[in-house]
Amino acid sequence: MKESGLRNKVVIVTGGADGIGRATALRFAQEGARVAVWDVNDRAVEGLLKELDDAGAPEALFRKVNVTDSQSVRAAVDEVMGRWKRIDVLVNNAGILRDGQLVKAKDGAVISSMSDEQFDAVISVNMKGVFLCSRAVVPSMIAGGGGVVLNASSVVGLYGNFGQTNYIATKCAVIGMTKTWARELGHHQIRVNAVAPGFIATEMVKQMPGKILDTMIAHTPLGRLGKPEETADAYCWLASDGASFITGTVLSVDGGVVIGT
Repeated sequence: MKESGLRNKVVIVTGGADGIGRATALRFAQEGARVAVWDVNDRAVEGLLKELDDAGAPEALFRKVNVTDSQSVRAAVDEVMGRWKRIDVLVNNAGILRDGQLVKAKDGAVISSMSDEQFDAVISVNMKGVFLCSRAVVPSMIAGGGGVVLNASSVVGLYGNFGQTNYIATKCAVIGMTKTWARELGHHQIRVNAVAPGFIATEMVKQMPGKILDTMIAHTPLGRLGKPEETADAYCWLASDGASFITGTVLSVDGGVVIGT
């Protein structure tokens, strides 16, 4: 079997404190990578760092980072470079939800609509955050002779979803940025790809009403929710030497939900 080539590589995972991000950080640790986790949530940092150590990371660090703030991102990049002198992989996983219908009406009267605050918050984290983190990290990759940028899209960015105008706008944008950056950065030996998860059994999803979960599963040909670790495996493979000729692609990890809709 071909080695992953990730041992001692430096990997940044944004939104890495919980869910898919946490599983991804741990998966890279299992490959022997040095892992930097960025998140606005620092409550579980001690437990996370121990998990990363137990998983096999030779070194790991956590920094509280607001991906919508260019100064916060720049300081975090400087910290990683100061400690490890290189950045090999960036996983732009950080994201939020603020769902709401564009316009909701009843009996011909508008009763609610998506607010400016709902729209702007999601755009800021899910789209601008990807831009700011990538812009800050890529120069280090260019100087180091290459690297991998991996962006979190979603299957809803491919087929739409009720009540998620803001979220879907960001996930479509991420696909466009992925393809654009793959073109722009390929000659620097930087590969850029996106992962589009389907319905994944994160804590947030598992807290949804049973009826909604049943509907999700019914639309998934494999007949179950995905595991965070399965998305983490996709990120890890796309970063590995096994995917060395893959760039500008969107890998769906969805149990076939796109073909099932």
